[in-house]
Amino acid sequence: METLRNKPVAKRLRNRYRLVVMNDDTFEEVITFKLTRLSVYILMSTIFVVPVGLTIALISFTNLRFLIPGYGKQSSLQELRQLKMRTDSLEKAMGQQQLYLQNLQNVLQGTTPTTVPLDTSLLKNLPPTEEITD
Repeated sequence: METLRNKPVAKRLRNRYRLVVMNDDTFEEVITFKLTRLSVYILMSTIFVVPVGLTIALISFTNLRFLIPGYGKQSSLQELRQLKMRTDSLEKAMGQQQLYLQNLQNVLQGTTPTTVPLDTSLLKNLPPTEEITD
């Protein structure tokens, strides 16, 4: 007879076993299960993976994530967004102010940048106005 150790792993996973739960006093069978090693592995994996997945989903998709130390609070995230918007607008205003001061300094010194096109042909010609006579 071939021993269990000499059989391939796939065959050993599919061997059928019977689990019988008996009453210890009366030796009466309470319940019987027909199991394989594969079904036990799948059941145990499911028992461990499903609760972990549900816990991760619960924490990541609800406000419970803010209870994790170091994650931050929802109000602080909103404050960070507002500060970022304010900083961007201040940087833009500062750039415009620097350009204005540079242009003003060029006018006061009498220098004009050479990159400014002096061609006025690009300006739109307005139609002649008619005089209204009564």
